[in-house]
Amino acid sequence: MKATSRAAGRRLIQAAAAAWGASLLIWMLLPLAPGDPARLTLGAQGIPEPTDEQLSAMREQLGLDLSLPQQYLHWLAGVVRLDFGLSYVTGRPVTTEFAERLGPTLRLATAALVLAVALSLALGLVAARYRDRWPDSVARAIALISASTPGFVVGLVLIQVVVIDMGIGKVVLDGSWSMVAMPALCLAFGLFDTWSRLLRSSLVEVMDSSVVDVARSRGATTRRALLRHALPHSMPTYLHAVAVGAGAVLGGAAIVETVFTWPGVGAYVVSSVATRDLPVVQAFAMLATVVYVGVNLAADGAAALIDPRLRSTGNRSEC
Repeated sequence: MKATSRAAGRRLIQAAAAAWGASLLIWMLLPLAPGDPARLTLGAQGIPEPTDEQLSAMREQLGLDLSLPQQYLHWLAGVVRLDFGLSYVTGRPVTTEFAERLGPTLRLATAALVLAVALSLALGLVAARYRDRWPDSVARAIALISASTPGFVVGLVLIQVVVIDMGIGKVVLDGSWSMVAMPALCLAFGLFDTWSRLLRSSLVEVMDSSVVDVARSRGATTRRALLRHALPHSMPTYLHAVAVGAGAVLGGAAIVETVFTWPGVGAYVVSSVATRDLPVVQAFAMLATVVYVGVNLAADGAAALIDPRLRSTGNRSEC
C-alpha cells in the first residue's frame, strides 16, 4: 500500500513538473514575440493611438513593468485563476472567448474519441481472432489507409462527395450533436489506426503465452480466451496509447474545425494564429498541455486498476 502511494506520488510530481516546464516554454512566447503587448491590448480596446500614461498603466496591469521572473510568476498566477489576459483582436478576456466555443469542441472531441475507440477495438479484436487470415488482412489494410491519409483530406472528400454531390448534410455546421458525425469521423480517422495495430500486436502476444495455454487446457474457447484473458492483459498498453492520442485531439480538432467551419475553440485558435493573437495561442497551448497531462494520469490510474501488477511495481523495484 505504501509503495502504491509512493508510486502515485511520484507520478503526480512528474505530471506537475511536465506541466510547469510546458508553462515556462509557453510563457516565453510573449517576451520573444514582436510588438508591444500593452499597445496591442489597448488597440483591441479601441485606442489605436494610446498616450504614454495609458501605455504605462496597461503595462502595469499586464505586469510588464516587472522583471522577467516576476512577469512569469504574474502570468502563471493568472493561468491558475483561468485568467489568460485579453485578446489582442477583440479586447475581450480569452477565457470568455474560449467558454463560448468550448461546448462544440467538447462535443466533437467526445464523439471522435468514442468512435476511434470503438473502431480500434473492433479492428484489433477481429485481426487477432482471425490472425493471418483474410479478416486480419482487411483490418490491417483499413488501419494502413487511416495512417496514410491526413484527416483534413478525409474531410474535404466528405464535403465534396457527401455534402455537395449527394446533398446530405450542410457545409456550414452549427456545432450541435446532430451535425457531429462527419467531423468526428474525420478526427477519429487519424487515431484508430495506431490503436488497432497496437491492440492486435498485444493480443497476439498474449494469445501465444502460457496464460492462454492454461485457459485452453481447461476448456476455454478461442473467443473466451481472447475476451476473458488476452484483452484484459492487453488493456494497460492500449489505454496508454489512447491517452496519448486523446491528449493530441485538441491539436487535430483545430484543423478539422477549420475544414468543417465547426464553431469551436480549434477554429478560433487557427484564426488567432493568422492574426498573431498571442494570448489566445498561449491559452490554447496551456489548455492542451493540461488535458494531455491529465488524460495520461487518468490512463495510469485505470491501467493500475485493471492490472494489479502495476500497483506492485514499487515493491519489485525496491527489492
